Amino acid sequence: MKREDLRVYAVTDRRWARGRGLPEMVAQAVRGGATCVQLREKECSSREFYEMALELRKLLTRLNVPFIINDRIDIALAVKADGVHLGRTDMPVEAARRIMGSKAIIGVTASTALEVGAARLAGADYIGLGAIYPSETKKDHSPVIGLEGLRLIRNANSLPIVATSGINARNAADVIAAGADGVAVVSAIFGASNIEQAAREVASAVNVGLQKRR
Repeated sequence: MKREDLRVYAVTDRRWARGRGLPEMVAQAVRGGATCVQLREKECSSREFYEMALELRKLLTRLNVPFIINDRIDIALAVKADGVHLGRTDMPVEAARRIMGSKAIIGVTASTALEVGAARLAGADYIGLGAIYPSETKKDHSPVIGLEGLRLIRNANSLPIVATSGINARNAADVIAAGADGVAVVSAIFGASNIEQAAREVASAVNVGLQKRR
């Protein structure tokens, strides 16, 4: 996976839909600059999750945007998603790799240098690192490590890093400047009344951060 594909990593959450369909929400996010999409929907049946994943797979294939499934390796395989993102209580990376094959993208949640090192040795393709800031979306997130924690882990690790938790257009530039390859965004994109514009603002902030880093 190219690091550029991780820059604006949009994570779905239908709780912000307000009557809008998920495919249209995702299409708007991509039009605004989302470079990768993760389907993360905790409150639905396996059948519903599969149907959502299948519809988004078709859409994102047309748009040439990587599609990641949260947790569910079975769904990822069934819809031929580009990869999966694994949390701390999910299947180990090595087992997921055996099932999904060498070409699959496998991301792993981590918050410490030890966890990042273990993920790298296990064969992860990128790290979802956080919590960078407190999050309104996920109350049970890892302890906040802040920008300094991000810098320390960036300096000790070569794996691509997607910074997570509490990230929006106001702070994304600082996160990228501190060393993240991309930012994972939920409510700051999908919670906006104008999703396309919100994604565009995040993408613009990411570009500012890249300029600062250079």
